[in-house]
Amino acid sequence: MTDLHVIFGSGPLGRSVMNHALEKGYQVRMVNRSGNMKDAPQGVELVSGNCLDIESVCHLAEGAAVAYQCAQPEYHEWPEKFPPLQASILEGVAASGAKLVIGENLYMYGDTDGKPLMEDLPYSAQTRKGKIRAEMTRAALEAHRSGKVRVAIGRGSDFFGPYVLDSALGNRAIYPALAGKSASLGGKLDHAHTYTYIEDFGRALVILGEREEALGQAWHVPNDQPTITQRQLMTMFFEEIGLPPKMSGVSKTMMQIAGLFIPGARETVEMMYEFERPFVVDSSKFERTFGMRPNPLRNAVKKTVEWYRANPQSNHK
Repeated sequence: MTDLHVIFGSGPLGRSVMNHALEKGYQVRMVNRSGNMKDAPQGVELVSGNCLDIESVCHLAEGAAVAYQCAQPEYHEWPEKFPPLQASILEGVAASGAKLVIGENLYMYGDTDGKPLMEDLPYSAQTRKGKIRAEMTRAALEAHRSGKVRVAIGRGSDFFGPYVLDSALGNRAIYPALAGKSASLGGKLDHAHTYTYIEDFGRALVILGEREEALGQAWHVPNDQPTITQRQLMTMFFEEIGLPPKMSGVSKTMMQIAGLFIPGARETVEMMYEFERPFVVDSSKFERTFGMRPNPLRNAVKKTVEWYRANPQSNHK
């Protein structure tokens, strides 16, 4: 078996997969449009690739044991670009003979009205992006069932951590907190809300790539339990920073107004149900099967604050 692991996408999730694959001694090839990546570790092969071209994907994944689908277009470009992107990666990896591990979110389930999310829930999404996710997931699992390609799926909730900027718990919350200002969060602050630490997400995907029993299924990656509220989690950030907590929740109406000017905010509106009632993810299936425990939230918060302090906001303007 080859030790080559190919990662499509060099965003926060792709980086995390890279880190954990390297820790396990695998050869890593990172694929993105530019062939460049800031802070790339020594020994990582950086390759420019067109993930919309099946032959290119096949060539890039040739000889790999595992390929990881961690690439996605901008939020507002999902309807036009995401399905063909994932279909191309699926077909290209199938032709290469590698296993395919897909990183997903939880949009396909839709609004469960506060009921905990488990892998056996139906795909009941009524949102545009939720329907797109469901469509892509069905296609991937059907490709596995048909014998075209071996597929495993890992699903994370809203994530946070090093390199995570554009997220519900990203730059609009943590940079203001570091400056002693009010952190901006989504929706209501006192409902339980599962957040996934990005390093746990990446570690879980590497495990899925290693284990044959992971194939043909979707798995919720481990999240620290019990699930706490956004207010409690953000208070942990302020405690780590050493400042009194200050935060506010952005309502759906406020997001709609922002969406008049900001495409990303406009696309967030339909997903606000996640932040208007409890949003709790059950990851016991993964933990029971593979024995992985997530980082304690306190540790995840500490590592995240360290990264944000070392990477001031001016670096990203």
